[in-house]
Amino acid sequence: MSFISGAAVVCAKDLRIEMRTREVVTTAGFFGVLVALMAALSYAGAASDVRVAPGTIWLAVAFASVMAIGRTWQREREDSSFISLLVSPLPRGAIFVGKAIGVLVFVLAVEVVVVPIVALVFHVDLALVGPSLALILFLGTIGVAATGTLFGAMTVRTRARDLLLATVLFPLLSPTLLCSVSATREVFMGATIAEVRDWLVIIVTFDIIFVAGGLGLFGALVED
Repeated sequence: MSFISGAAVVCAKDLRIEMRTREVVTTAGFFGVLVALMAALSYAGAASDVRVAPGTIWLAVAFASVMAIGRTWQREREDSSFISLLVSPLPRGAIFVGKAIGVLVFVLAVEVVVVPIVALVFHVDLALVGPSLALILFLGTIGVAATGTLFGAMTVRTRARDLLLATVLFPLLSPTLLCSVSATREVFMGATIAEVRDWLVIIVTFDIIFVAGGLGLFGALVED
């Protein structure tokens, strides 16, 4: 089986399971909305200040992503599904890419729910900033999905996997999250996408590093 076909098979498997159960998106989406609302309530005096909204969006996305990644890999742990995946003829890199694309779709679905709620609370005009915000969210989420997939595979066989995943993941994602928050803030303050190009270049650079690192390290991490 080719690399692309293998990745498509793995991704389609995860998406079919999610379509039947709606477990990951529902749970992570609810958690993301809860985090966003709690953050909004804590900024009660600044609810009309759009400068608070970027941090709220990415805070919700970060925590919801950990939940989505953890649950996605938990499925592979059940009934030795992960072992079956490893002994299949699929290339290791294809497994990584397929799982990462699945996580990317799940997190983007959570963002579709979270962002309008944050925009409503903080009076953000999505019609004005929507295209720029969508690009920033997509690029930032690629790094989250790639890194989360890599280290989710590393922690899937451990008992304290959720705690270990968050402990390892957040420090590595700090550059992407901080740049994403900064780019989102500038866009909310009226900057054009060209004016936040430097932030986007940094985000894309880290995306390339995370994806390349995942392709190179995934096989070694999942070997017994």
